[in-house]
Amino acid sequence: MAAKLGRPLRIAQVAPLDESVPPRLYGGTERIVSYLTEELVRLGHSVTLFASGDSRTTARLAPMSEHAIRLDPRRCAGIALHVLMMERVFARAAEFDVIHLHTDSLALPLARRYTTPCLLTLHGRLDMVGLAELFAEFREMPLASISHAQRAAIQHANWIANVPHGVPLDQYAFGAQPGQYLAFLGRVSPEKRVDQAIEIAQRAGMPLRIAAKVDPHDAEYFQREIEPLLCRPGVEFIGEIGEDAKSEFLGNAAALLFPIDWPEPFGLVMIEAMACGTPVVAYRRGSVPEVIDDGVTGLVVEGVDEAVAAVPAALRLDRRKCRETAERRFGATRMAQDYCDIYRLLGEARCQLRA
Repeated sequence: MAAKLGRPLRIAQVAPLDESVPPRLYGGTERIVSYLTEELVRLGHSVTLFASGDSRTTARLAPMSEHAIRLDPRRCAGIALHVLMMERVFARAAEFDVIHLHTDSLALPLARRYTTPCLLTLHGRLDMVGLAELFAEFREMPLASISHAQRAAIQHANWIANVPHGVPLDQYAFGAQPGQYLAFLGRVSPEKRVDQAIEIAQRAGMPLRIAAKVDPHDAEYFQREIEPLLCRPGVEFIGEIGEDAKSEFLGNAAALLFPIDWPEPFGLVMIEAMACGTPVVAYRRGSVPEVIDDGVTGLVVEGVDEAVAAVPAALRLDRRKCRETAERRFGATRMAQDYCDIYRLLGEARCQLRA
């Protein structure tokens, strides 16, 4: 989309409360909300961010909880806090030209009862029982996907746009020379297949550094399936890292391994690696073929054997082209301008309905 000129917009950005905006450590959705919010402010819009009270932003912060839920040592009623946030957001609906929701389906009943235009960006997987029926019921809700692959399970929902993620490129230093290790960055969970990343690195004869968080519900899986693999030669488990360490970790890597075993909605780490000039070896699942330019910014493969064979080829890819592709396709400015076009279209549609 090409950005349209017009008056500054009054925009509500509504983030999940699980992590702060931006997250202190791991967190995809809240990080994208942060990048989008800051870029919208830079472009001159009036933005109110509804998020946890420990969030940091140049927008107006409307704190909806004292702390982000995941790192709050107290026992938090997460659903209760989110329901309360929705009530408070829509109590102020008249203050905004558009309400941009990043909170899955929580706001749907309220959104259909208010006249302020709403946009819901879906950030997660959609191939779960109940979602097709839910979005059939709320078929009037304008939805944005983050990849075309994400839409596969509910193709007939009210998709009005596809907006790939974007990152502030100045936060990612370009690494011109490939490092001596392969990298894995993300979560330790069955669908992320860090076990296969270890196998790929070992068979390719390269060290693997793993920067990953372990959620409480994945702790048993980590202890049973992954921890025994971490004693292998050349395998280093760093744990969860924050934004300040990510550029160095990715930029110094020879390549990023992304051996996912699920319909990945986007895969933010792939464009973060590209921004550092680091190519990606990724399985052909979900959004991967949309994000990776096969043979340019990485190699798209089927399984462990192909990934092992692809590692030497990935190391020969032009790291400058990885960075240039990130600049052309995955900048935060492009993402914010795309969303501004959608906000204005929603406002125009609302005006036509009133006429």
